[in-house]
Amino acid sequence: MRSDDYVKLEPKMAIKVQAKSTLESNNQNMNNILIADDDVELCQLLKDYLSQEGFNVYLVHTGQAAIERARSGQHDLLILDVMMPEKNGFEALAEIRQKTQLPVIMLTARGDKVDRIVGLEMGADDYVAKPCDPRELVARIRAVTRRLTQVQSNHTASDFIQVDDVSLDLGNRQVKVGEIEIELTSTEFDLLKLLLENAGSLVSREKISEVCLGKKLQPFDRSIDMHLSNVRKKLGVFELDKERIKTIRGNGYQYLVWSH
Repeated sequence: MRSDDYVKLEPKMAIKVQAKSTLESNNQNMNNILIADDDVELCQLLKDYLSQEGFNVYLVHTGQAAIERARSGQHDLLILDVMMPEKNGFEALAEIRQKTQLPVIMLTARGDKVDRIVGLEMGADDYVAKPCDPRELVARIRAVTRRLTQVQSNHTASDFIQVDDVSLDLGNRQVKVGEIEIELTSTEFDLLKLLLENAGSLVSREKISEVCLGKKLQPFDRSIDMHLSNVRKKLGVFELDKERIKTIRGNGYQYLVWSH
């Protein structure tokens, strides 16, 4: 197959396959990938491509199977399609998030902004639109896993950040508001960490995108807004009429410090 060939997978999508001459190295602790998609041929193509990149890839084809495997603790990241039998991707994600904060990348139809927004609101870490270039998918996978491995290697269990009543245990990636533990996705955790490290100062949307999403900010991309909205909801307000995160319209966000 030529490097510029398209493999047609009708009616669902087409995937561009790029010939590889060299393999890039992966962190061996974050390379077990679960793909959940009912398109068997597509799954096999993605498995072949990701395997060449050094990932161990496992396949399931229903939403229920995705839930069961995601909860097994044997995988480092889930690639989850929206349209699947038994339970769709959104239903599967909702159940997965009840038990685990496994990083999730959603596969959505190109141009379907609603699916992207709903996925992010429900706790997906990122999304890739179909039809996708496998190189983009690999880049998104590495961006998510890189953030996790960097935090795990740079911090011990005793490292933490405290601002007002919010505390982050960086080594264990745990968040508490007072004495109550809050469940955040990996992306939400990284976002809150960045804001707390810069508490009282403006953090630009460009920096958030690069640090927390692993990509340059794209026009009209609402990923940051969705992740911020989730963090706000989970943390709640500091006190009556005292918000924690202030939006600096057109520029970025500021985590407010109320205790002195």
